[in-house]
Amino acid sequence: QVRLVESGGGLVQAGGSLRLSCVASERTFSIQTMGWFRQAPGKEREFVAAIRWSGGSTYNADSVKGRFTISKDNAKNTVYLQMNSLKPEDTANYYCAAARSYYIRTGADNFDYWGQGTQVTVSS
Repeated sequence: QVRLVESGGGLVQAGGSLRLSCVASERTFSIQTMGWFRQAPGKEREFVAAIRWSGGSTYNADSVKGRFTISKDNAKNTVYLQMNSLKPEDTANYYCAAARSYYIRTGADNFDYWGQGTQVTVSS
């Protein structure tokens, strides 16, 4: 069982930046892809970005392209989400997720392990 722990959320003004971190309890070779999702109150969980452990290929949702960057540190079993030019509509609980699949798919049901989430609030 892989345990994921997020950190780095908080309150920020519009236009500001935050960096989220996700530490995996172990780096099993069964985990091929890491991702970030977010969920705002009353809305469905939404894909944000994903990265492959091996090779580092990334994929971002259109809503965050040019503003958010996903990256990883294999030695630390850690994935990051750098969020710049934040907007009030980015306000949500952000979740880290891990998938056994090598192929990056944006549906939440394609991910096998989930963290507890970290809240990001962007004020206008």
